[in-house]
Amino acid sequence: MATKKKAKKAKSKVKRKKLTAKRPVARKKKPLKVAKKVSKPAPKPKKPATPPAPPPPPGERVGVVTHYYGHLSVAIIKLEAGSLRIGDTVHIRGHTSDFSQRVESLQVEHAQVEEVGPNDDFGLKVREHAREHDVVYKVG
Repeated sequence: MATKKKAKKAKSKVKRKKLTAKRPVARKKKPLKVAKKVSKPAPKPKKPATPPAPPPPPGERVGVVTHYYGHLSVAIIKLEAGSLRIGDTVHIRGHTSDFSQRVESLQVEHAQVEEVGPNDDFGLKVREHAREHDVVYKVG
């Protein structure tokens, strides 16, 4: 009996080898297509763009915006030179802001005043959004 089992095992091993032993099929490779190079004319060199010159200041520089309260539309300004009074026209210019308006309200320490002098910090009601470091000019 032992010989019959060995014979069956030997046959099954042989069959397995025959079933699993496959040879790879050699395939022909297609030649690659090479694109032809098309010569393009050389691009013209571009001139460097020069930024436009900033416009001249609209008047005498008198101060700088130090703070802005958006909910009140009030700019706090540090007056550097000259004086400012109700009725004067100011121009506020900065990186993104550029507008003119007539001075209608000046306040120092929450008290209404008619005129402010050099080195005063005061509040000015403004029509548009002013930002810190915007420059204040006195027009006319």
